[in-house]
Amino acid sequence: MKKIILVGCMVMMVLSVTCCGLSSAPQKKSNGYGVFLSLDHGDMESLYGYNQIVIDAQYFEKEDIQLLKQSGTKVYTYLNLGSLENFRTYYAEFLDLTLDDYENWEEEKWVNVSDPRWQKFLGETLATQLLEKGVDGFFVDNCDVYYQYPTEEMYNGVTTILKSLRGYGVDVIINGGDTYVSEYIARNNEISGIMSGLNQESVYTGIDFSNHTFYQADKSDTKYYLSYIKKVEKLGGSIYLLEYATDKALKKKIVKQCEKNNWNYYIADSLELD
Repeated sequence: MKKIILVGCMVMMVLSVTCCGLSSAPQKKSNGYGVFLSLDHGDMESLYGYNQIVIDAQYFEKEDIQLLKQSGTKVYTYLNLGSLENFRTYYAEFLDLTLDDYENWEEEKWVNVSDPRWQKFLGETLATQLLEKGVDGFFVDNCDVYYQYPTEEMYNGVTTILKSLRGYGVDVIINGGDTYVSEYIARNNEISGIMSGLNQESVYTGIDFSNHTFYQADKSDTKYYLSYIKKVEKLGGSIYLLEYATDKALKKKIVKQCEKNNWNYYIADSLELD
């Protein structure tokens, strides 16, 4: 499945920063898990109140992340491993490494992860910049590049980058990536070398991209993703679910299943997620 853009309920609080430094952050409320990839420094008031959040730390200051962590929130940053977005400052630098267009996401192209330039940039340059801002780990998207281009070179490229990220001693949550992760497990019978957790989209729901509506997933799809989730969980991975739904009964079913299994979850009611 494709990446998420922004998840979470809005918790309206006032952010106070003194001219001499950071003030105490607003008291955290326990609202679980939220993913906010469309927000930036100007949207700080929307980010308080979660146990764990995912942001795109390229658009936040170190002081912002300090405030969030002061409130007791664990902060992960989005990192796009397998595709290149045209709004990134480094887009032109790596445009020559891009492959095909990314279906349903006009601003992106798949990228050749087997290239050492990309591996070094993501695993060293960009990762270091983000960690210097104080994030607790990485939320890694588009390991599905191996599904799109299932070669040994691409497999090794994904693995090299993930191992670099894990080498910093922080959490690495992979978004989706079932084809790659399943192959890694088959070869190594472990996941700790590449990841600490899994965020899986659309286990119980599906997206109609033609009109941005949602539906209950086919039982066969749900069964497949549950099998994948349990495979990762058995090897020690933390589990996060992102679902898209507006139907109250379906939402209730999802919540019940996630709480029964002690999984982190968020149910979004819009693809815009803003």
